[in-house]
Amino acid sequence: MYIAHRRYTALLFAFVFAGLAGACRSTPATPPVSADAWAVVDGREIRRDDVEKAYRRTAQVSPAPSEDEAMAAKLTLLNEFIVQDLLIARARELKIELTDAELDKAYADGRKEIPEEAFQQELTRRNLTAADMREGLRRDLLVQKVLEREVVSKVNVTDQDVTDFFNANRAQFNRPEEAYRIAQIAITPVRDPEIANRTGDDATTPQEAGQKAQMLMARLKEGASFGDLAADFSEDPQSAPRGGDLGFMPVSALQQAPPPLRDAVLKAKPGTVNVVSNNGAHTIVLVVAHETAGQKDPSMPEVREAITSTLRGRREQMLRAAYLSAIRNDAVVVNHLAERLVESQGKMPSLAPAAPGKP
Repeated sequence: MYIAHRRYTALLFAFVFAGLAGACRSTPATPPVSADAWAVVDGREIRRDDVEKAYRRTAQVSPAPSEDEAMAAKLTLLNEFIVQDLLIARARELKIELTDAELDKAYADGRKEIPEEAFQQELTRRNLTAADMREGLRRDLLVQKVLEREVVSKVNVTDQDVTDFFNANRAQFNRPEEAYRIAQIAITPVRDPEIANRTGDDATTPQEAGQKAQMLMARLKEGASFGDLAADFSEDPQSAPRGGDLGFMPVSALQQAPPPLRDAVLKAKPGTVNVVSNNGAHTIVLVVAHETAGQKDPSMPEVREAITSTLRGRREQMLRAAYLSAIRNDAVVVNHLAERLVESQGKMPSLAPAAPGKP
């Protein structure tokens, strides 16, 4: 499932760029596809080179992943490309455009803290060009515009909604002591028996966990929704369905937490995101809000803002999921790479698609 405001050929301007299958059909695409088409979406090809470049943009260079790990990541990227292609087609229908000035500014902002020499060295190491990076960014920004118009702009939270939520949850706003509201994205280095995130994603090795943490932090830096990423990727079955929300935690409880986790909350301002790592596991922590002790009510700006943010986040997630499901259901998608992997029973197949006409 496509999961965030900007999905995905992620533009990552860092020294290590941080580190996906659609419906398979037994009938051939019409017209016949080219030899390097990994998927076809409503007659439009997604080619191997597109996915390979996206992989080189996002994958951790060292240590190098195994062949199986690399292919799994490319399959994930291909699935994301499919949804992204549908959204870009939607942008054409809606006449949504990205100006050169917008792209130039986003590109400059992304690499402003990286010396030119270091940036060029990283591009060379990944066999990419600046044009490749700009194209990935262009697609991400265009998708974000579509989602902002089709989803974000249509979410409305009224004063009555806020009042109703407060009345139904009044006890939550009586703070016997100072508390912090936090959210998390949990990543473990082992196979989890229960995964409740929307994509079924599960890191199973320390290397996969590290790459996943880097990828998620990069997407957050680009402006992706924390709640969406948590719902799609967090490996905590309790909080993932809630967008990672853990609610308010009193300071006394936080004081008992391991020092790195404690400090990631108590020493951070609301809106701050930190990564806490321990024995190959990673927890991405967002401090949502900080409240002092006492009874709160909707007349307080911070209470109204917190309730509005909660309701808006829930509704955005629901509407986004419905919108993306609807456009995917209306599309004709042939995922050749997925077909070949199924045919080979998970072994590494020839990466060219099946010949036109082959069932």
